[in-house]
Amino acid sequence: MDPCPFVRLIVESLALKLPHAATRPAGPGVHPSSTPCFCKLKIKNFPSQTALMPLCTSQNDAPPESSMSALGFHLDATSLRRLSSKPITLRVSVYAGRMGSTCGVSSGKLLGRLNVIIDLAGADSKSIVFRNGWLKLGSEPDKPSARIHLTVRSEPDPRFVFQFGGEPECSPVVFQIQGNIRQPVFSCKFSADRNSRSRCLPSDFTNNNNGSSRGWMRTFSGDRERSGRERKGWMIMIYDLSGSPVAAASMITPFVPSPGSDRVSRSNPGAWLILRPNGFSVSSWKPWGRLEAWRERGAVDGLGYKFELVTDSTGPNSRISIAEATLSVKKGGKFCIDSRITRESLLNSRSPVKGFVMGSTVEGEGKISKPVVEVGVQHVTCMADAALFIALSAAIDLSMDACRLFSHKLRKELCHDEQDYSFS
Repeated sequence: MDPCPFVRLIVESLALKLPHAATRPAGPGVHPSSTPCFCKLKIKNFPSQTALMPLCTSQNDAPPESSMSALGFHLDATSLRRLSSKPITLRVSVYAGRMGSTCGVSSGKLLGRLNVIIDLAGADSKSIVFRNGWLKLGSEPDKPSARIHLTVRSEPDPRFVFQFGGEPECSPVVFQIQGNIRQPVFSCKFSADRNSRSRCLPSDFTNNNNGSSRGWMRTFSGDRERSGRERKGWMIMIYDLSGSPVAAASMITPFVPSPGSDRVSRSNPGAWLILRPNGFSVSSWKPWGRLEAWRERGAVDGLGYKFELVTDSTGPNSRISIAEATLSVKKGGKFCIDSRITRESLLNSRSPVKGFVMGSTVEGEGKISKPVVEVGVQHVTCMADAALFIALSAAIDLSMDACRLFSHKLRKELCHDEQDYSFS
């Protein structure tokens, strides 16, 4: 397998130093040195990035000690071909005030702008530092002005790229994408048999569900067994070209509505296990990861998710949370495992996540979805490794359907019982 060239353009070590005159109170109001500042980064044809700007009070020009997360732009092969022919401009705009807008008007006051010229030629094969140091905001040399510190650099970030040939529930072929070449590498088999779950899951998960831990599964007794009020038993198997199973995603906790509603709540999410081979029978396979999903409440409907790696340990240390976010139910988005964008509360010394791991497109509810999956090359040593990410991609895509409001019917491919689906 040959990866596709990707480059990550990184902007970090951000800090702002205000001119001496600006630090003196000028009447009533908020003191400038305590006023929040932020910057907007813009490259033509890319979404802008926004970040807080920490204020630097030191008198020397030493680099700031900042713990702010780095901002970045991901450049795929198409973008690199388009941008490598001539230098591009990164525009940095710095504002005083709070981020956001009121009634459509930006709430910040512009302090100044500057441009950083970037030449991406050769960036797909080597790391490049384009700018590192203090720069002056404004173009008037005789007037005191604010200064900004930043480091702009690029890193090669090659990735394997795959795409489902159809919707996961339709058991499609999965292709590897290399430029204009599409090569089949996996096939999928989806099933929605409500009675097959206990046969397919490893025996460890059906036998060891006692004690104080909630275990891998929750009980299915009581109102969970009411027909039409649960979505369970979904499973997708991933096969290599020889027909051997190499990964699977199995719905281990049903998706059920919370009492008095028609939505899956965060307090009672559905869950999947991502399984890797361990012997000839699927029942002996071992868990690699666990995905929880639910439907977020709020002004805008969202698909909430949390992904955890499963270790060989027992007890509270058996899982390591490495991704948690929300996707728009209407517009979809991108499921992503990337330490650069992961919330600080999820990062810990046990996490093996360093940099970009994977990304997978997810279409909005009711839209045709053929997920595109990107996997960092350092996380793939063989086809079986890639298959685990394919199974995870299928699980998050299917969770969009599993979290559909229970007042709406599902398409027939997702249902075992005839009364649960519609042809719309």
